[in-house]
Amino acid sequence: MDLTTAETTAATTPAGADSATDGASADAPLKVAVILASNREGRFAPVVADWFRFRTDAHPGIETDLLDVAALDLPTALSYRPGPEDQALLADVSARLAAADAFVVVTPEYNHSYPAPLKNLIDWHHAEWQAKPVAFVSYGGVSGGLRAVEHLRQVFAELHSVSIRDTVSFHNAGALFDDEGRHKDPAGADAAAKSLLDQLVWWGRALREAKKARPYGS
Repeated sequence: MDLTTAETTAATTPAGADSATDGASADAPLKVAVILASNREGRFAPVVADWFRFRTDAHPGIETDLLDVAALDLPTALSYRPGPEDQALLADVSARLAAADAFVVVTPEYNHSYPAPLKNLIDWHHAEWQAKPVAFVSYGGVSGGLRAVEHLRQVFAELHSVSIRDTVSFHNAGALFDDEGRHKDPAGADAAAKSLLDQLVWWGRALREAKKARPYGS
C-alpha cells in the first residue's frame, strides 16, 4: 500500500469501521455487499448480478446490499484529505462497505483485467475490506472473466481480505442467458454458486466471530 492510499484511508474511513458488525451474534444473517463492477454502456452486468442475487435470496443466512459502481459517482482523483463534496460522495458507500461482513464482486474482463471504476472504489477504502472474505462472479468471452479475477485476488490480498477459492464464471456469457435473463442450462452454474456461497458464509461467520474476540490489527 502506498502512502497516498494510507493517508486517503485515514481521511475517509469512518471511525470504528468494523463497529457495525461487532455486536452481531454468531447466527445473525451475514451481510454481503454485492459489488457490480461494470459501468460500460450496454453492459451485461445487471443480467449476471440479478441471476446471482436470486441465488443469494434462496440461501439461508445471507442479506445482500447491491453497490453499483455506475451509480456511485465517486471522485476519480484520490486525495490525502478529500474536501466536503468528495466526503459527502464517499460517506454512504464507505458506511455500506464497513457494515458488510463479506463481499461478492461481479466483474467482466476488460483488456485482460478488471474495470477502472472498481479499482477506484477499492482504492478509496482500506479498513472496510480488512479481515473479510471476498468472492468473485465473473463473465466475459472465452476466458469467462477469470483473468480479471486473478488480478483482483492480488489487490484484495494487499488489503488483508481473504479471497474465496471457488468462483462462478460465465464463458461467452451473452449466449448463456435468454432474453428474460434466465440461464439456459443452469445446473452447473447453480452448483458453482452454492459452493461459493457456502464458503463465503463459513469464512464470513468465522472472521466476524474472530474479530469480536480479538480486534484485527494490520
